Amino acid sequence: MKTKHYRLMQRTYMVLFFCFMYLPIAYMMIFSFNESKGYALFTGFTLKWYKSLFTNSTILNALWLSLQIALFSAIIATIMGTMAAIGISSMGRKSRLLVTNLTYLPVVNPEIITGISLMLLFVAYQKFAAGEGWLAEMLPDQIMGFPTLLIAHIAFNVPYVIFNVLPKLRQMDIRLYEAALDLGCTPRQAFFKVVLPEISPAVVSSFLICLTYSIDDFMISYFNSGTRETLPLQIYSMTRKKVSPEIYALSTIMFCIILTIILVSNAWDTHTYKKNQIKN
Repeated sequence: MKTKHYRLMQRTYMVLFFCFMYLPIAYMMIFSFNESKGYALFTGFTLKWYKSLFTNSTILNALWLSLQIALFSAIIATIMGTMAAIGISSMGRKSRLLVTNLTYLPVVNPEIITGISLMLLFVAYQKFAAGEGWLAEMLPDQIMGFPTLLIAHIAFNVPYVIFNVLPKLRQMDIRLYEAALDLGCTPRQAFFKVVLPEISPAVVSSFLICLTYSIDDFMISYFNSGTRETLPLQIYSMTRKKVSPEIYALSTIMFCIILTIILVSNAWDTHTYKKNQIKN
């Protein structure tokens, strides 16, 4: 009797949890097809808000900028983070512990602190570039915009890559790399033929994490975008005036795209795991 009661409580909790998490999203998706601008009563099915969204040049420009920043920063951060993780894993125990703790600081830091500190760095650079001398003449005196956004997103994403790749490197049998060297591979060939295939699931998942974090980020972009507006910044400026059903349509599209990426990533990881199990 106690077991049945316990299972009923478990199921009730799970239902309430998923309702709390996903009912607002379902509500938003339903009203993105609402004929009227109201959000209290569904008056009829329509696609006009999606049509209006794809003809809104302001939103499309912000979306294009966000996608560019997300893609470039995810690629660069994944490469840099993977290289850093390999370097950290080869350190001694004390050095590895010290560097790991230092790398963990940006993760636990509030985003507003990271955003403001990066902004101050870029402002100091601009003041230096606006000074006198031959070095100042070679430097651009205005970098706030795409360059600062890209650098800030890379700096924000790199620690997540490191902490995602490091556990995979610890699981890898180092003797495989040493065997490849003994069989005539150069260190570079051994890395691409042995190490990289072993850690590729972590690298791919790191890239996807960076991509989604970068598209979603508001705080870092707010302080380092200059006059440029990413999609979260554009949505924020729109909601300050009035919530438009176009935002519902845009959020629905973003949710579906991210959900698809997650499902494809999980399916790929499952396929890789089963393939490795068959080999073993």
